Amino acid sequence: MELLPGPADASSISKKHGFRSLKMVTVDMDEPLPLHPVGVLFGTLDNGLRYYVRCNSKPRMRAALALAVTVGSVLEEEDERGVAHIVEHLAFSATKMYTNHDIIKFLESIGAEFGACQNAATSADDTVYEMFVPVDKPELLSQAISVLAEFSSEIRVSKEDLEKERGAVLEEYRGTRNATGRLQDAHWVLMMQGSKYAERLPIGLERVIRTVSPDTVKNFYKKWYHLCNMAVIAVGDFSDAETVVELIKTHFGQKVPAPDPPLIPTFQVPSHEEPRFSCFVESEAAGSAVMISYKMPADELKTVKDYRNLLAESMFLYALNQRFFKISRRKDPPYFSCSAAADVLTRPLKANIMTASCKGKGTIDALESMLMEVARVRLHGFSDREIAIVRALLMSEIESAYLERDQIQSTSLRDEYLQHFLHNEPVVGIEYEAQLQKTLLPHITAAELSKCSDKLRTSCSCVIKTIEPQTFSVVDDLKNIVKKVNLLEEEGRIPPWDDEHVPEEIVSTKPNMGHVVADRDYPNIGAAELFLSNGMRICYKCTDFLDDQVIFTGYSYGGLSELPESEYFSCSMGATIAGEIGVFGYRPSILMDMLAGKRAEVGTKIGAYMRTFSGDCSPTDLETALQLVYQLFTTNLTPGEEDVKIVMQMAEEAVYAQDRDPYTAFANRVKELNYGNSYFFRPIRKSDLQKVDPLKACEYFSKCFRDPSTFTVVIVGNIEPTIAMPLILQYLGGIPRPAEPIMHFNRDELKGLPFTFPTTISREVVRSPMVEAQCLVQLCFPVEMKNGTLVEEIHFVGFLSKLIETKIMQVLRFKHGQVDLALDEILCLQEEGPSDQDVATILEIEQRAHENGLQENYFWLDRILRSYQSRVYANDVGASFEIQDEGRRKVRSSLTPRTAQLALQRMLPYPCKKQYTVVILMPKSSPFQLLKSAFQSTLTGHAREATILVGIAAMVVLGISLWRHSRSAQSSK
Repeated sequence: MELLPGPADASSISKKHGFRSLKMVTVDMDEPLPLHPVGVLFGTLDNGLRYYVRCNSKPRMRAALALAVTVGSVLEEEDERGVAHIVEHLAFSATKMYTNHDIIKFLESIGAEFGACQNAATSADDTVYEMFVPVDKPELLSQAISVLAEFSSEIRVSKEDLEKERGAVLEEYRGTRNATGRLQDAHWVLMMQGSKYAERLPIGLERVIRTVSPDTVKNFYKKWYHLCNMAVIAVGDFSDAETVVELIKTHFGQKVPAPDPPLIPTFQVPSHEEPRFSCFVESEAAGSAVMISYKMPADELKTVKDYRNLLAESMFLYALNQRFFKISRRKDPPYFSCSAAADVLTRPLKANIMTASCKGKGTIDALESMLMEVARVRLHGFSDREIAIVRALLMSEIESAYLERDQIQSTSLRDEYLQHFLHNEPVVGIEYEAQLQKTLLPHITAAELSKCSDKLRTSCSCVIKTIEPQTFSVVDDLKNIVKKVNLLEEEGRIPPWDDEHVPEEIVSTKPNMGHVVADRDYPNIGAAELFLSNGMRICYKCTDFLDDQVIFTGYSYGGLSELPESEYFSCSMGATIAGEIGVFGYRPSILMDMLAGKRAEVGTKIGAYMRTFSGDCSPTDLETALQLVYQLFTTNLTPGEEDVKIVMQMAEEAVYAQDRDPYTAFANRVKELNYGNSYFFRPIRKSDLQKVDPLKACEYFSKCFRDPSTFTVVIVGNIEPTIAMPLILQYLGGIPRPAEPIMHFNRDELKGLPFTFPTTISREVVRSPMVEAQCLVQLCFPVEMKNGTLVEEIHFVGFLSKLIETKIMQVLRFKHGQVDLALDEILCLQEEGPSDQDVATILEIEQRAHENGLQENYFWLDRILRSYQSRVYANDVGASFEIQDEGRRKVRSSLTPRTAQLALQRMLPYPCKKQYTVVILMPKSSPFQLLKSAFQSTLTGHAREATILVGIAAMVVLGISLWRHSRSAQSSK
């Protein structure tokens, strides 16, 4: 197989010209794909453990690690249902070398925050333990690998360990008993019917979790956890890969394999010619929906032909989704949204799954439309234009991946090697994959795509399920629709697809180019600032973090808080209604085709105090993204009757859904209590929707994005100024400035939102109807910050929030497993202060997060925006940035147990028990009784934990409140 030629300058030429210079390959369809993964040190130790090690510099001085075990819940016997998941939990609790959650404490001590980066997951077929750790000190990597080695064979399963973890596992089990969990479980059982998978959900059975013995858990662990069933993956900023392999050998190599470990069995899922039907009624469902699943054996990806078939299937699903989207935007559509995707369900099984959300009584119409569209493809195929659009989309995706091949994150590479080990997915390298796609995509025909629809027949192991909040349809209705569509297809009475006309250009007439009236450089942040002739301010920062990314955000002060209550509900719907009409001058279904093959996205938001637009694009598509911004400012929106009808139907369904969902009722009451029942924060009711004036909504939206002179735009990414500048002047500088200012607001004169936090203790129990009993608690405090040191105080809030979260987690999980001591722990922090280790852990976590952020475009975009929006900003964004940075450094250098204690006393009510709100969600059907204390509830395990949200009032609200009370201060130092 011919790869790129190898002269010395080939790589530089390829880099310079990018994807377009990449040569195609001469392919033999029967040629096998590489068995061994490309670009990684791959091997097997004498004891059977496989390893994958790769040096990767993104992000710097970090490593993504994993221990993958081909052991999941399907291996459990009846009395072990849930044990695979329990073993996963016990791993972090105690091993031979680490006890009393020392593993979690170690990870936190090196800034590897538990939950976000360090976690584990159990599925039907496997268990994976993951870590993301710093490697700036050699001993950290060695210790992290030693932890994985402990997981492999040294997990301790004593009676005491098991009892400690039962509560966490049980609470996680209860957390899956909500509407989403019940729906997922029911669908899984229906799909897997007739196989062991149907009876082995990873979460297990409550009775087993409560009563399983240590011996049963230990026996399962000893029976299946063998090195021959495992792989260690290490991808990171290593000096060399061989050294890491030696570390793996040091920690794993001495482990002696069992003499005759049992083979991992394979469990088949039987196929069926007759479709299976289910009408699932879920009183807490967010809305009505339809799911159609077509099961099939998981594809083996061994040859180039297999890869070509996979590409064809991807193109088919893309093209089908394009049609589904266009149908959802038609007059009186059968569904609000619909999508199709392929998913590997178990080791031997995959499925193509179509899902649609629809109005309450619309499941039958949605089902008919979905089946009809697949049948239409079988009869008439896709048009050449549809194929060209999909081909361009896929080509754009692989181009982006190719251009950023040297900037792939270590976590992404780790996941690739996990799939290689767990599912035998080949890892051929992005260069070769890009060549393959560039070679194969142009030759995949419409006829081939149509053949993919043959796998989506109701006679091909099809499972059809409707989800409704109450019974609107029955199984016979579903069967009748299947018969109807099959008959129409058989008789050829389904007409071909009728597509819409798509304009060639986004901007039909290019605007007059603006010019720069002033500019300034800020070397300390590597940014430049421009003032354009229409008044718009531009700040751009060139980076090399990602070769194929440019991001931007434009903002202007003034938003929904300035409106009288009588106009609020209409205007708050402006963005939603405008989105259906087309905020960029074209209906969404038309714009989707116009943007095919381009990586350019722009979105809008109207908030309480600001209006913003944000974009993400490839450097080569910057012109397209800026054209969309130009269209945003120059498009006059006129709502049509059908547009408004669709939006209001969707809004009504959302209102009905929130009435059914106990968690939404709980969250709404929390907001009402904390914000004094302000109209701005209370949930929208059906009566509010009836007051919405669509014309006023669209007029307000248009007014929000009309005057460029009030906007500041920050652009960060792989920008070449000589190329970007003419585009900025053309499409941003060319936005016409109105004769009179529109929505021109000074930041310090913004109207604050009307809300009042309770001045004393407020406790409420929200009792909501539930299918299965759930309990949730939210505890909130007001925060007071002194204006004279506002920059530092804001940083203190961040540190103290993390301190409180960490301490409460330690108390609840490691010691008591109950949340009734939350207030006591916060009070203890106020009266006695945290320990030296507590402070060191918080500082380390923050520092590691900060180091990671410095290597990301979004981090810099956010930092520069905050520098402009800070109260300390005085026409010098570099100085504002420095003041904020210095505030962070001051807080870090001054943070001690004593200063943290004083800050907790100063910023929270002291003592904390004198002013707070607590809201408790409980089943309506339960007898009326309070918990033993306001916070009695067990805590879940790992990152899935339903945490007590120690709420510090939302920062945007807090910031505006401070502006209102301290306008006289000119700066914060």
